[in-house]
Amino acid sequence: MNIFRLAGDMTHLASVLVLLLKIHTIKSCAGVSLKTQELYAIVFATRYLDIFTSFVSIYNTSMKLVFLGSSFSIVWYMKYHKAVHRTYDREQDTFRHWFLVLPCLLLALLIHEKFTFLEVLWTFSLYLEAVAILPQLVLLQRTRNIDNLTGQYIFLLGGYRGLYILNWIYRYFTEPHFVHWITWIAGLVQTLLYADFFYYYFLSWKNNKKLQLPA
Repeated sequence: MNIFRLAGDMTHLASVLVLLLKIHTIKSCAGVSLKTQELYAIVFATRYLDIFTSFVSIYNTSMKLVFLGSSFSIVWYMKYHKAVHRTYDREQDTFRHWFLVLPCLLLALLIHEKFTFLEVLWTFSLYLEAVAILPQLVLLQRTRNIDNLTGQYIFLLGGYRGLYILNWIYRYFTEPHFVHWITWIAGLVQTLLYADFFYYYFLSWKNNKKLQLPA
């Protein structure tokens, strides 16, 4: 554990809390992509299967449980909670997200560090997480107007990945033989997908204007 890893975890946790705050307090999921949330639920479900087979620390297990529980609860609220579901923009959230799942699974079967059930699923979760934000970004481009909580949620998600890249750089120079190309490349792809959003986020902050993405 280092400061960059801890900051990344806390930023990731903050992004989830911001989204839950919006859903629970305002009873709204306007501007939030259910497709992205379903992909994240798959990511955490396949990544954290080792929760039943290995124990690293109380912190590690607690974070896994938090992300598992929060991702599935967000999906449930958006699909089944009457007040929240009414605010879901189904007509705009039309990205065919299931077409992302199979290519990521095939890539995990072909490119992995070790050909075991848990390892392949863990690799699959890395590939899927890298592209899971795509439906959300497409939805934001279609709706253009982005409320503060949704904008903060996306910003924190991108910040979490950026901090993890700093964590990998730090570990590369401080830990011998720390080389994980699959994790690095997937994380870099994921971070690059946020580049356009970050540009307009900082532009709106600089000019003190409402965040809007080009159509």
